[in-house]
This record gives sequence, C-alpha cells and structure tokens, in this order.
Amino acid sequence: MSRVAVFPGSFDPITNAHLDVVRRAAGLFDRLVIGVLTNPAKLPLFTADERVALVQACVTDLGGVVAVEAFEGLTVEFAHRQGAGFVVRGLRAVSDFEFELQLAHTNRRLAPEVDTVFLMTALEHGYISSSLSKEVARFGGDISAMVPRPVEAALRARSDRG
Repeated sequence: MSRVAVFPGSFDPITNAHLDVVRRAAGLFDRLVIGVLTNPAKLPLFTADERVALVQACVTDLGGVVAVEAFEGLTVEFAHRQGAGFVVRGLRAVSDFEFELQLAHTNRRLAPEVDTVFLMTALEHGYISSSLSKEVARFGGDISAMVPRPVEAALRARSDRG
C-alpha cells in the first residue's frame, strides 16, 4: 500500500521554510501532493494559478514524487480526493504548535483515518514566513535567503508594479 500525503497551505508565496518541509516529506512518503489553498476570506498577493505555478517551478527536481494542485474547502476532503492518509504540517516555532494542534484535532474528528504529521522546519528557516518575505520584498530588502529564486523574481516583479 502506498503512503500518500498532502501538504496544504496558501503558499502566498512558497518560502524556503516550506520547501524544507516539502523535501523532507517527499523522502517519507511515496507521493506528496502540495495543496494550494484557495481561501475566499483572504486576499492573496498571487492568484491560485500563479501560486501553483510558483510552487511547481520550485519542486521540478521532485517531479516523480511531488504534485501540486489548487483546492478549496476542507483539507481532509482534499486528502480523500488524493487518496492520502496523511496531512503534513510544518512547524517553525512553539508558537505555531497550538494552532496546528487545533487543526490536527479538528481534522482527526472529521476524518479519523487521516493522520497529521508535524515536521519542524530547519533551524535556519525558523524565522521565515510568507508574510514577512512579502513585506521585506515590498520595501526592497534582500529576500534571497527567504524564498527560492522563482519566487524572488515574482515578488520583485509584483513590487515593481505597485
């Protein structure tokens, strides 16, 4: 039986912290589907299609194991559609844990057959967030250690437009 996991998030944009989790999760599972969440309550910088394309550009070397797909709705429903028995979530710091634990318990209540797996991001990426990378880019700061090159170029292009 193959081990399939989903890694859901808004990825607006994907960061080096996310990619650290993706690369390690890809080594743990037979298939990893990165789910780019479309949340109507949020106003993302990048459209869902742009976010999917950016994530795909960052994981081309993992093509046989990793897929990228946009989704809307409940994570456990997305997991079911993918045939996944696991949800991967990244933790940067203890402050992330309480929120992530609440999500994991909710998902477990909704779908007991789907387990949540927490992966700590590497220490050097513990400070990185999508919000922070967007803010630093907006003010012209160096984001090369925060995001992969395709994202850096996209953020610079977006910042230059406005």
